[in-house]
Amino acid sequence: MNPNPLQAPLEDPSKERLRLWLRLLKTTRGIEAALRENLRVEFDTTLPRFDVMAALSRFEDGLKMSEISGALRVSNGNVTGIVDRLADDGLLVRVPVPGDRRAHRVRMTQKGCEEFARQAAAHEAWISDMLGQFSAEDARTLTTELTISEEIDGQ
Repeated sequence: MNPNPLQAPLEDPSKERLRLWLRLLKTTRGIEAALRENLRVEFDTTLPRFDVMAALSRFEDGLKMSEISGALRVSNGNVTGIVDRLADDGLLVRVPVPGDRRAHRVRMTQKGCEEFARQAAAHEAWISDMLGQFSAEDARTLTTELTISEEIDGQ
């Protein structure tokens, strides 16, 4: 029988932290896989497309491509293809930046805002269901404890 590591005596702090990291990683990957599948099945979209729209949803005037990639921590090249496809679908529009012929801001169209609202509501419900074993208080406590990640990456 494989003993529960959480019931074993505490080990070296670095081993416990490694165990925590591995658990966080496994949990995150599992949740992301479920979200990817749900978005594909329910909305015929992808998690990266959802992420771009989520970033843009917070900025009515839109964002430059570099700001989108910075917010998502991916390369401009990754964002360009996603934005192209979302624009082709009528969900985003590129708007020239006054005084800078080369720059554009990307923002959601009305259709994009409506579609994102539907997706975001479903996304929130899926997350709530997947993390339903946590009370609101537990979720807030864990969120507070995990703010250390902001200190690690300087954000």
